[in-house]
Amino acid sequence: MYIDLQEVFLNMTYEETLHYLYNQLPVFQQVGSSAYKPGLGNSKALDEFFDHPHRKYRTIHIAGTNGKGSTSHLLAAILQQSGYKVGLYTSPHLVDFRERIRVNGKVISKEYVIDFTQRYIEPTRNIHPSFFELTMMMAFDYFAACKVDVAVIEVGLGGRLDSTNIIIPDLSIITNISFDHVQFLGNTLPEIAKEKAGIIKPNIPVLIGEAEGEIKQVFIDKARCENSPIYFAEEIKPIIHSRLEDSGKWIFESNKYPNLTGELGGFCQEKNAATVLAAIELLQQMNYMIPDKAVYQGFENVTKLTGLQGRWQHINNIPKVICDTGHNIGGIQYIVRQLNSEKYKTLRIVIGMVNDKDINGVLSILPQNAVYYFTQASIPRALPAQEMMQKGLAHGLMGTCFPTVEVAYKKAIEDSDSNDLIFVGGSTFIVADLLSIEQRCLIPKI
Repeated sequence: MYIDLQEVFLNMTYEETLHYLYNQLPVFQQVGSSAYKPGLGNSKALDEFFDHPHRKYRTIHIAGTNGKGSTSHLLAAILQQSGYKVGLYTSPHLVDFRERIRVNGKVISKEYVIDFTQRYIEPTRNIHPSFFELTMMMAFDYFAACKVDVAVIEVGLGGRLDSTNIIIPDLSIITNISFDHVQFLGNTLPEIAKEKAGIIKPNIPVLIGEAEGEIKQVFIDKARCENSPIYFAEEIKPIIHSRLEDSGKWIFESNKYPNLTGELGGFCQEKNAATVLAAIELLQQMNYMIPDKAVYQGFENVTKLTGLQGRWQHINNIPKVICDTGHNIGGIQYIVRQLNSEKYKTLRIVIGMVNDKDINGVLSILPQNAVYYFTQASIPRALPAQEMMQKGLAHGLMGTCFPTVEVAYKKAIEDSDSNDLIFVGGSTFIVADLLSIEQRCLIPKI
């Protein structure tokens, strides 16, 4: 029996619309590999249907294993403070789907999400788009409707076959390469680098944030094949030296931006800052008007300007609670370094992961001098808390399992005294559940 989907959506609320999209279209963040559609066929078909909306504004394309979210938000904040109307497309979201699609820091309206779905779910049904493909096109269409000057587009997964790879940007950026999504991208770092290098376009400049040896050569070879100018932030060296203040903020020193304050904490932000400053230099050479004042304002106010969350985010004071979305070995290494630099009486770690990550690799580098609260995020891909605990115990990590992030977090708070440190992470979705709890005010802040 034929169902007119436009009729179905006629009186749907925002929540009902999202529920439909999540349940009718394959969603990678929920179910993993079964939702992954490699190749650009669907994206190109959608792009043709929507008359290539991304061609109506300038774009900057950002890939990488870690740091691409922070880099995307920092660049968007700086461009916004430079007077540009800036679209920002990132994924996944933490609490609300609309976080993925922003213009000058403001999320897309619920009405636009409903209207877009109502108008286009039926006409695009024959393309069989995934959730990511259709909602990416929602973002591109929204940016065109808002008449943005430039859009910062974060790659979803990989690069070469990612849905976003239909755009022709002013600048491509690849932050770094580490092990993640190996089932799709390859089992070695050079293999993963080749997939990320897929965003390098003919004659389009590319900036590499961090690379050496074989990985660096992969990028050089690809850029040569595409006749693309290639730059390395580590060779540009925009930062002379830096220090992490007790306040949790970075102070970066460079010839052009002395005493530059970075709001985002976390050891990884030193590399991200260098990448962003190198990108600004290249964009200025392309006639982007980016005054020094905008750089200072963007770095110091990125969360307020863009809504970025989950990057060494300070949640509570007594006890001190930090969360971070780092979820692979490359990201967790920075987190462990930072935890080792913190002062506390007892370290308590609320942790869970999804079942397609290198769980044993992550657990093998986590500190053994902590009390663990093993749990699971509220998505189907989550590794069950009991299994997480068994794997943790095998690596000498002592603790108990809890059915939800909320229960685990409440127990960690209950067990803590004022000088303890609680870290919440292991997965983007663990952090998402924590922030959802915070927004519902279930845990009083001190």
